[in-house]
Amino acid sequence: MKTLRRCALVACWLGLCGSALAFPAAELAPLAEDDPDAKSAVIARIAASGDANAVRILEALGDGRLYVDKGTAVFVEGDKAFAVDDGAPVKVPDGEAVVANNQLRSEVDTALSGLRLGDPDPAVRAAAAKALAEGADAAQRPAIEKALAAAPDDALRALLMRALARIDLQGDDPRARAEAARRLAESPDPQVKSLLSERLREESDADVRHALEQAIAAIDQRIARSEVFARVLTGISLGSVLLLAALGLAITYGVMGVINMAHGELLMIGAYATWLVQGLFRTHLPALQDWYLLAAVPVAFLVAALVGVVIERLVIRHLYGRALETLLATFGVSLMLAQGARTLFGAQNVELSNPSWLSGGLELSATLVLPWNRIGIVIFSLAVLALVALILVRTRLGLYVRAVTQNRRMASCVGVPTGRTDALAFALGSGIAGLGGVALSQFTNVGPDMGQAYIVDSFMVVVLGGVGQLAGTVIASFGLGIASKFLEGWTGAVIAKILVLVFIIVFIQRRPQGLFALKGRQVDA
Repeated sequence: MKTLRRCALVACWLGLCGSALAFPAAELAPLAEDDPDAKSAVIARIAASGDANAVRILEALGDGRLYVDKGTAVFVEGDKAFAVDDGAPVKVPDGEAVVANNQLRSEVDTALSGLRLGDPDPAVRAAAAKALAEGADAAQRPAIEKALAAAPDDALRALLMRALARIDLQGDDPRARAEAARRLAESPDPQVKSLLSERLREESDADVRHALEQAIAAIDQRIARSEVFARVLTGISLGSVLLLAALGLAITYGVMGVINMAHGELLMIGAYATWLVQGLFRTHLPALQDWYLLAAVPVAFLVAALVGVVIERLVIRHLYGRALETLLATFGVSLMLAQGARTLFGAQNVELSNPSWLSGGLELSATLVLPWNRIGIVIFSLAVLALVALILVRTRLGLYVRAVTQNRRMASCVGVPTGRTDALAFALGSGIAGLGGVALSQFTNVGPDMGQAYIVDSFMVVVLGGVGQLAGTVIASFGLGIASKFLEGWTGAVIAKILVLVFIIVFIQRRPQGLFALKGRQVDA
């Protein structure tokens, strides 16, 4: 009876020729009574009335914001009330609103779906069609067929046809159910597989069962392809982070042979610098807050580079050639920097929001959305890589860095200032780490310990790619990023890290110079 009543409701209001006249409040009196059929008839008349406020009235009824008493009817929106007759503002009523039970709300939703399909706003029509495609039932068929008869665009038609397929899948005609299963096999809606599986458990017709099984298999294949694509994209994103974290390390390790255990804390410094810039924009330039990230890029680079110069001048320059002592000293520096961050900013993570232009994501399918902040990190890391390559290839500093990397003694003999080159290279590598902190701040927690998660991975990238080799660093970063994401999907994050580490150990045993070896004769310092 409930379904028949709802079908009659929709047929009633679809068949009526609504005028643009206001809806009489007196006709809403049955809504305050107990007769469900009378209530259904009132909803049908509201939907068919052509009243400009019909959608607002029905929404108020469904939400419990409609008041009916003694021939008057008022709907409330926020702290204001409006008369149903003409939409004029009135006093907020003191009585109780009409109680909308589940059946009443369902009938209201049915009427609203049809009204919104005829809305002049394309966005409203699209939203209504999408909602129907994700949960239509038989009572909504007349509204869907009426919308289809209006010759909608291809995207809207596809949604409406999917909605009809949902309805037909529950129908009595086996051929219609089989055809509905075939149409739903192309649906991007992630809930469709559950709908088809549920129907398969209940289906007795052999042909329909075969169609359902084929549809489910097609959806499984599409989901598998989406998952592979998503892992590749996520791996590229992770590789971009590793690239930014390892790029500076590749320069300093290649030039000076220094194992800088404080490199992760330089990432942290860049992230905190970004947070401070965001705070300054919030306080002094709120109108430009969306662009704080652009201002944070040079600030983070300079702050991290300055800290790097201090570390090199005060600690590392006195320990060249003593790898173990350098490792221990920089590990101590990393602890000091982390504790300094706790003292200045607190032990808790700080809040850092994405700009609006990095919020949301690119929807490639219903099950695959690529966040804009991840896309931004990939673009940013490639831009930093291009700038570093330009510096190393086109500038005197780059020439000195390459010379010292290949043969420190010979470079010193021909006049290369190796001490100053060390300091500048360390500053450049530290500044790049600061840029990595800017990128990390957009999708991970900013706290005193954030850099520790990337120091080991950064060294793995440098060793695998080849000391001082940008091309090797790039390939190793993206390769490890993609491989890690695929392994995590199969074995879990911990086992994936172990497998990656074992692979690198075995690889280095076979090829100690990494993916790319330095050209020229290398002489130990």
